[in-house]
Amino acid sequence: MSSLHSAPEGTAAGGTTRRIVAASAAGNLLEWFDFAIYGFFAVYIGELYFPSDSSTSSLLAALAVFGVAFAVRPAGGFVLGRFADRAGRRPALTLSVLFMGASTALIACVPTYGTIGVAAPVLIVLLRCVQGFSAGGEYAGAAAFLIEYAPSNRRGLWSSVISATAALGVLVAGLTALAVTTWVPESQIETWGWRLPFLLAAPLSVIGLYMRLKLEDTPVYRELEQKQQVVHNPVRKLGRQGLSRMALVFASTAIAGLGFYYLAVYVVTHLTTVIGWGKPEALLATIGGLSIYSLLCPLAGTIGDRIGRRKTMIVGGVGLGLVAIPSFLLIGTGNSALSLTGLVLIAIFEAPVNVMLGVLLVELFPAHTRVSGASIGFNLAQAMIGGPGPLVAAALVASTGIAASPAFYLTGVALLASAVLVRYLPETLGTNLAEVQAEESSSAVPLTAQPTA
Repeated sequence: MSSLHSAPEGTAAGGTTRRIVAASAAGNLLEWFDFAIYGFFAVYIGELYFPSDSSTSSLLAALAVFGVAFAVRPAGGFVLGRFADRAGRRPALTLSVLFMGASTALIACVPTYGTIGVAAPVLIVLLRCVQGFSAGGEYAGAAAFLIEYAPSNRRGLWSSVISATAALGVLVAGLTALAVTTWVPESQIETWGWRLPFLLAAPLSVIGLYMRLKLEDTPVYRELEQKQQVVHNPVRKLGRQGLSRMALVFASTAIAGLGFYYLAVYVVTHLTTVIGWGKPEALLATIGGLSIYSLLCPLAGTIGDRIGRRKTMIVGGVGLGLVAIPSFLLIGTGNSALSLTGLVLIAIFEAPVNVMLGVLLVELFPAHTRVSGASIGFNLAQAMIGGPGPLVAAALVASTGIAASPAFYLTGVALLASAVLVRYLPETLGTNLAEVQAEESSSAVPLTAQPTA
């Protein structure tokens, strides 16, 4: 067994294991809290920064700005992913936390359209772009940092930390939004109350930064340095096989990203603007769905470690496509129990897709180009499919008048991307990260033929 392969298992033990998992979990949770809080206050932001005679138009404008952040994410993935492969996983994640915390806190300080005119929405868009740039380097970087430490037979379980804490970050954002909408009068929420969660970003980011700086970089990256295998231009080194791997990451992220942002961001808007629920009730339902999803993530990771990444990913993707319409029909009843059942159905199949995505981001790529390749494929899919999802969903309802119409988009994306994965996704369970790193040309992860089940 090579030292590169054994180092994660030998290093990630006892107190070190707890620090690695805690730092990865806390940093990722805080990052997604910052990114998601915008979505929970999209209605207020739309009215204050994108005023219109139509409340629907203001909401669509605010959701479009939510999607704008995703348009910038590929640039963040390119720059921060390249930086992670050149300078280390930890320095890249440190920059990500700094950018996210600063931009989120500054959103709270932007005067409204009524105060400074068109400069207000311009500033909001620019700050959301900085958030998107930061998020572009976070997910793949955090997955690489954690899984490069993980024992080879528990990478799926460790990956569930990234998936679950991303959801928990959104959940905490939802709880914060619920607290604000419950305890602050409506008139004051519109003036200053909505700004409070954004201001929390500054101290929370300091906590995340401190925890990450306390750790060494991963054993995988340190061995690259020792063997002088860190490359100057990792993106150029990706080659044709790298493009094939990025295409697989794109397909996997299309399913996972769209399902996640429906569950975490769009549903609360759907329940308030389409079903007619109050904001607190909608937030409670969303929090319930995210809580169940987070609890399912470790189970999904364990299953992936037992039966393989390929089977787990495909079952999750096909299942998500099949339950999307029934789930939205249940949500559309307006009954609390049935609506939560609809969210749980989505969560059951979203969990395996999202957790396996984290593992694939690491196992599909050699170490010296890993974060670059994974970040580019991941963020292109988020920019094109996942990020615009809430806007597409709202536009479908507005144009068709069918409450369940957002499910059509989720069904189409999930089933189409799953068909690609059925044909091309290899089984990476048991992949030795050292061998993949050392032999890119002969690849331990063949992409030219469908693997046997």
